[in-house]
Amino acid sequence: MNRNEDRPFLWGTATSSYQIEGATREDGRGPSIWDTFCATPGTVLGGDTGDTACDHYHRMPEDVAMMAGLGINAYRFSLAWPRVQPDGTGPGNAAGLAFYDRLVDELLERGILPWVTLYHWDLPQALEDAGGWPERDTAYRFADYASLAYDALGDRVGHWTTLNEPWCSAMLGYVEGVHAPGRRDARAGFAAVHHLLLGHGLAVQAIKQAAGGRAVETGITLNLSPKVPATGSAEDAAAARWEDGLSNRLYLDPLLRGKYPDDVAQELDRLGCPLPVLDGDLEIISRPIDVVGVNYYTSHLVEARPGGQNGWPGTHTLSRGLPSTAMGWEITPAALTDLLLRLEGEYGGPAWYVTENGAAFDDVAGADGFVDDEARESYLRSHIDAALEARDRGVNLHGYFAWSLLDNFEWALGYERRFGIVRVDYDTQRRVPKRSARYYAARIASETR
Repeated sequence: MNRNEDRPFLWGTATSSYQIEGATREDGRGPSIWDTFCATPGTVLGGDTGDTACDHYHRMPEDVAMMAGLGINAYRFSLAWPRVQPDGTGPGNAAGLAFYDRLVDELLERGILPWVTLYHWDLPQALEDAGGWPERDTAYRFADYASLAYDALGDRVGHWTTLNEPWCSAMLGYVEGVHAPGRRDARAGFAAVHHLLLGHGLAVQAIKQAAGGRAVETGITLNLSPKVPATGSAEDAAAARWEDGLSNRLYLDPLLRGKYPDDVAQELDRLGCPLPVLDGDLEIISRPIDVVGVNYYTSHLVEARPGGQNGWPGTHTLSRGLPSTAMGWEITPAALTDLLLRLEGEYGGPAWYVTENGAAFDDVAGADGFVDDEARESYLRSHIDAALEARDRGVNLHGYFAWSLLDNFEWALGYERRFGIVRVDYDTQRRVPKRSARYYAARIASETR
């Protein structure tokens, strides 16, 4: 039997807790690193915060009904760790868990599969105060949290993603400092890489143990991007391989092969940023998982440059002059097909899902709030076509999740960038499906007939 026939194809949409929920000080929720980061002057465009965001915490039934109206059959959302466990340790917060309990029930009543992500970047501030992800203990606290969350929701939720984009958590949060917690320490950042992956493995173990004999699927979501050499030169090939190693193989290899890529690990040792691996860690990290989520937005053309800062390899991403989104990301749908084929060929084993794909554009709303976002519709169409082409060519692909359901808080860019297929008027919280939402609904209907 073709593996693609083993399970139904999911047509979903995705969000994350801090970007949409709001209610950051309600019902016992503790502060997260993003609350602290947003309160620091100069960190977020316009001084924006997630304090209200899309007010999903209070408008959740309306949002679920809207999803059902679009024909969406799966919803990938994240739990806010500080809402579930305010200080990152100890017992669960009953009021916070009750919100997710209601959300899961609402989804199931509407025939929508709930898909939980345990961590989408909102670390409890108390754990960051204790050292954050560069500290090994945070991985064990994450496993405790995973067990607590599963105990509360696992009777109805069968799909569990541990981490969303650990590259972003480590590199943007601890190396570049442009995301929470805003640290700029390369050694700490690569320690965070390892402890995030260790936390993933420990959480998988905790969920499997808590599940007992209950059916459960576990996995992780990675932001993956092809790195293409600018020319046929050996220097550009080496530059592209280094970037591929830092962005892609540093996560895929330990998860699916049980070892870090030698070329990257050795270079990190030379640079004074060793991965703090202890005996047995890689066996934990590479525990069998059922699913790998692929978040895809663009690909990169890479050329070599003279040695980088502090002895790091010199690389540069070139513009190809292609149409781009409002994020400045070139639109390269064919590279999604190539990426999925590569994953199947080099790492085949788990089921693959496109767990995020979408685009920000400079939306213009009419008087009625409707956005005629033809560019976003075209983006979705071309990328869905690319994903399904990979599936037709043998990739074990089982779902596509559009990012995002709602316009939302776009991290350090505040509310200036809009990714939603549904427009949110932040003054009134009115939701209006855009042209792209209508397209996605029609596409789902045509694909599931």
